Amino acid sequence: MDAYKLVTRSDHPENTVVSVRGVDIGDGSFTVIAGPCAVESREQLFASAGAVRAAGATVLRGDAFKPRTSPYAFQGLKEEGLALMAEAREEFDMPFVAEVLDARDVALVASYADIIRVGTRNMANYSLLQELGRSDRVIMLKRGFTATIDEWLTAAEYVYNEGNHNIVLVERGIRTFETATRNTLDISAVPVVKRLSHLPIIVDPSHSGGHKYLVAPLAKVGLAAGADGMMVDVHPNPAEAKVDGAQALLPTDFTELMGEMNRLAAALDTELS
Repeated sequence: MDAYKLVTRSDHPENTVVSVRGVDIGDGSFTVIAGPCAVESREQLFASAGAVRAAGATVLRGDAFKPRTSPYAFQGLKEEGLALMAEAREEFDMPFVAEVLDARDVALVASYADIIRVGTRNMANYSLLQELGRSDRVIMLKRGFTATIDEWLTAAEYVYNEGNHNIVLVERGIRTFETATRNTLDISAVPVVKRLSHLPIIVDPSHSGGHKYLVAPLAKVGLAAGADGMMVDVHPNPAEAKVDGAQALLPTDFTELMGEMNRLAAALDTELS
């Protein structure tokens, strides 16, 4: 494709492995990223981080800036949330990923986070992507919920073209006519992207399904399809969560899921990391 020349496999046949603080994404193992969708308090964050770390997750998720459909909904703790994530990183020895919403905030988020995530709403925010391309942080690029795979890879090209080659793609579900789920996890995107691009790809079973009961089945399908990892929402009290409580796992649920994922990984001759 003329729209993306650098992220294609044609001139880069070897898989790209993205490394961050001792964690490799795309090396053949299945990287587990978990934590609360949004940082709400130190107590909530540390309870989540301790639980996911004990269960085997190696990267912590937790957002300080939240893009919400309503301007009256919780928007995140902003720099206070980033500082709490940095504290949790040291406490639990886990690199962390946090979302950025605006090109003006890239420097701030980069001063704290190990991985900067671009959410589905910003996949086509090309000025933001170019700014991230000039950053030295790992960039996690979610697929837009109405984007084709070609459009998604073209968005990755914006980052890559600016010099930052540490990119992880996230299949987080697309909008379809189906209303039983929040979005539709396009599991076929995993092998398609693997064929077209050398960049690692992970799945987000939480935001795609939108319901707690769907997280485990979608996570297993992602592993079986050859994804390089997953990102899962975990909250100590989902009923009281300020963001996306319906899809969040309890720590006990996550521990159970990790046991199931380890057994499936062994059957597939791979391992969780």
